[in-house]
Amino acid sequence: MSEYRLAEQPALDALTAMGYAALQPEAAMAMRQEANRVLLKPVLIEALQALNAGLGTEDAEAIYNDLSTLSDNEEWQRRLRGAYSRRLKGEAKDRPVALIDFKRPDRNRYHVVRQVRVEAQRSRIADIVVFVNGIPLVVIEAKCPLKAADRSGQAFEQIKQYERDIPRLFYPNAFSIVTDGMATLYGATAAPSKFYAPWPDPWPRSRDVFGDDLTKDLWCLLEPSRLLDLLAHFIVFETDPDSGRRIKKVCRYQQFRAVNKAVNRVAEGTKKKGLIWHTQGSGKSLTMVFLALKLKTHLTLDALSLQNPNILVLTDRIDLDDQISKTFVACGLPNPKQAASVGELRETVARGGSGQILLATIFKFQGSKEPIPNSGDWIVLVDECHRTQEKDLGAFLSATLPDARFFGFTGTPIKKADKDTYARFSEPGETYLDKYGIDDAVQDGATVPILYEGRNTEWSINETEIDILFDRWFVDLPDEKREKLKQNGVSLALIAKHPERIRLIARDIWEHFKQTCRPDGFKAQIVAIDREAIILYRAALAEVIAADLAKDGRAEADASAKAERMIACVFSKAQTDGSPSEDPAIDSVRQQLNVHFLDDDGEKAAKKAFKGGTDEPSFLIVCDKLLTGFDAPNEHVMYLDKPLREHGLLQAIARTNRTCSIRRPDGTTIGKPHGRIVDYIGVTQHLDDALSSYRAEDVQNALRDLDLLRRDLRETHARFRRQKRLMGLDGMDEKAAAYAVEKLVFDGREDDWFELQRLGRYFVRTYADLSPDPAILDFTEDFKWTAIFLQLAQQTITKDESLDHLTYSGKIRHMLEEHVRATGLITTVRLRNITDPNFKDDFQTEEKSEEALHEAFVRKAAELKRVTRELVDKNPAQYSRFSERVMEIIRRFEGGQIAAAEGLKDLEDLTGGIETEAGAHDELGMDERAFAILRIIEPHAPDANGVTLQGVAIEVGGLYARAQASQPSWFFMDGYKRELRREVRKVLRLLDLDDANAVRDEIEDYAVDAYAEAR
Repeated sequence: MSEYRLAEQPALDALTAMGYAALQPEAAMAMRQEANRVLLKPVLIEALQALNAGLGTEDAEAIYNDLSTLSDNEEWQRRLRGAYSRRLKGEAKDRPVALIDFKRPDRNRYHVVRQVRVEAQRSRIADIVVFVNGIPLVVIEAKCPLKAADRSGQAFEQIKQYERDIPRLFYPNAFSIVTDGMATLYGATAAPSKFYAPWPDPWPRSRDVFGDDLTKDLWCLLEPSRLLDLLAHFIVFETDPDSGRRIKKVCRYQQFRAVNKAVNRVAEGTKKKGLIWHTQGSGKSLTMVFLALKLKTHLTLDALSLQNPNILVLTDRIDLDDQISKTFVACGLPNPKQAASVGELRETVARGGSGQILLATIFKFQGSKEPIPNSGDWIVLVDECHRTQEKDLGAFLSATLPDARFFGFTGTPIKKADKDTYARFSEPGETYLDKYGIDDAVQDGATVPILYEGRNTEWSINETEIDILFDRWFVDLPDEKREKLKQNGVSLALIAKHPERIRLIARDIWEHFKQTCRPDGFKAQIVAIDREAIILYRAALAEVIAADLAKDGRAEADASAKAERMIACVFSKAQTDGSPSEDPAIDSVRQQLNVHFLDDDGEKAAKKAFKGGTDEPSFLIVCDKLLTGFDAPNEHVMYLDKPLREHGLLQAIARTNRTCSIRRPDGTTIGKPHGRIVDYIGVTQHLDDALSSYRAEDVQNALRDLDLLRRDLRETHARFRRQKRLMGLDGMDEKAAAYAVEKLVFDGREDDWFELQRLGRYFVRTYADLSPDPAILDFTEDFKWTAIFLQLAQQTITKDESLDHLTYSGKIRHMLEEHVRATGLITTVRLRNITDPNFKDDFQTEEKSEEALHEAFVRKAAELKRVTRELVDKNPAQYSRFSERVMEIIRRFEGGQIAAAEGLKDLEDLTGGIETEAGAHDELGMDERAFAILRIIEPHAPDANGVTLQGVAIEVGGLYARAQASQPSWFFMDGYKRELRREVRKVLRLLDLDDANAVRDEIEDYAVDAYAEAR
């Protein structure tokens, strides 16, 4: 009831206040007609006839039937947006069919239904479903805050289960929402939970007009006109370049805000430009796609200036031109064309016409002064627009397109003194049309914060002390050589490339990398001062890595070869690289530059491998390339040995700010907590000076000192210790404290437990983020106690597996593993699988104390809860009764109806039942999957002969097995699935089933997982 009272009912109230009509579940079920259907048939029929003049009932019924069998989410989105036509009765050709009226939201029908049960092989009940014209567009999962182990974490799992088990509900789905009544997050259909995000800004309204956050959040996403805008313009399907899979993406709030500000400006027609700063890593390229999409289609509004405009997208680099072009094409934007030359660009622009999308580099306007006719028909989107001021490119652009509308995009702030960029792209008195700064992105989780640390100060180089540094580093050279070097000029680069300095730094890089990146598979860039330094770093680092690998037992040759493969160098070629030199040192460097140079294909392969899951390469060494426009989310650390400033510094460090989760070999994932800049050259010693050209508020927290994390660790540790003391847990070991907290929760102090849990997790996360910094050493014992206590307490209180430890880094997990072994807690902490030979040890109750029996029951309940959950996911028809029985035993124990010893006896009996069921197919001589199908059919044919039932199950299983062998991707192919349904239906006719179609659908839902290739 608390979920309903605290989350579900407030959500329903907010939606009805927005104009949604609430339907009782029974009324909605009657409209759906069958429990395995999801469309509200009479609502859809009525809407179709209202929105499509002259559409008869028979045609509306045919459209309903057509949509009922449509199982492709992308095709649903296309049809919802108007790309749907049919030949209607009595007509000679197809005509468009509107499913939604985007321009007049009041003509649509809006409903909300709670507790929507959808029957399938694994039937599920969705908390809330939002319907537009009878079509389920949004699923909302509401969870009580007191049960949310990790704010809306349970709700995420529910949504994922729904998508797996009742996919019909998600075929037309636009996006889903999870809420606990306080925090609300949304994500695209099939998106992993890490891509769910909040919508904090209710632009164009202000927050204070809403009574609470839930009302505000639901208004932002589901107010009818906004929902239609999102559906019409802010959902795209992008093709993943590596896997070829289509990935659905829905906009973030800053993209919605910026695009609508720009479109409104075009529609109103009084202002002709705007500057948009969306910080790097926050989806700027996708913002440009959404803007182009809305300018092109503008389904929700009419304006003379939006009548099929021409759009020109300009970048400042060829690789960015390629990148944005690929993004536009991958997202299915209509007819984008990449201009191959200046002549083609001018010819296309001058030719006029309407509805073109053209992509080019700004440099193609170099020297162009002749105005193009009808330039007012063009809307120009300029990426990294501050670069247009170089070499008068902005002036040439304006001369060529004098009447065009200009929108400038930038991933970094514009400098205070850059008046030309503001003049070119901002209206008078306006800086940014829309701003999404560094802190905004970190706060929303769109990017991770970037921490910096300076290493040994003796390695840093202050240009004002170059002569002193020269004498220090070159003290061992003979006087004659030192004087000669001085005569040639002492430079920062000369000192930076001193072999001993590079050797020491290379050793430090490897030690740091082993602690921060390697345990979890993250990677790093090294930024050297020039191309020669790249070669020097590559040689020094390879030598250090090879020596370390050899020390661990690898053969010397194998260690050297492995070290070489772990490093890739990316740099531009120079004309002198192939020329011999009389200077042996220069000649050697040139030879190495030739050896390690990567051509376009080699560079592409190296970048792809760097983003991949192996450690070859682990390092990219660069000096100029890959410091902008290179997105590798798994890059955790940048080792900086080049003096960067201003825009160059902001662009470079942002290579580490992408969010990333890496899947470990054991199936768990680890998230990147932050990006890290390790500064060897001394840039961060003068950070204010390096960023002095920008407004302070624009670059505040662009880089955060590691000292702040050290302070956070001290403070959060103190808060956790204080809460622990208040709960009377001081002096207890982890196990005793976990059972003490269980009693406190039973006595009504649940809020104290949740606060202790919140503070403990924050302390553990801060410690892990700061590792391997020496500052953590004073907190290590308390960290180990806290991490294990949280795991045990969660297990004890919920009788379920705690998943907190799965988010720890490899190094932290290893440390905790050693701790539980040393303290003897490993038998308490580690949950066994039912196949473990020692699984049944806990069932021995003789001569055990009450405390030991309690501990054994908690462990066995958590283990069997996990086991049955996994089995139910595999086949609910076969194993649901076991899962329900586990929950019943736990409820009786927690209610005081049975003691621990009796509960263990019940769990032992249940374990025997699971084992018997798991081996039942062998007893009948059946394939395991065919036996699962038998279990699906049995309840629907109680009077059928057992041999007949088995034969039917075996024959149906054979149909799917042959489909898997001949067409491994059959489950993606609607035509193939339809044919299989017909064949299965024929076999089922051998049985007298009341609802053979429902049984067939239940079998198909099982088969999609059981007879599928690895998905």
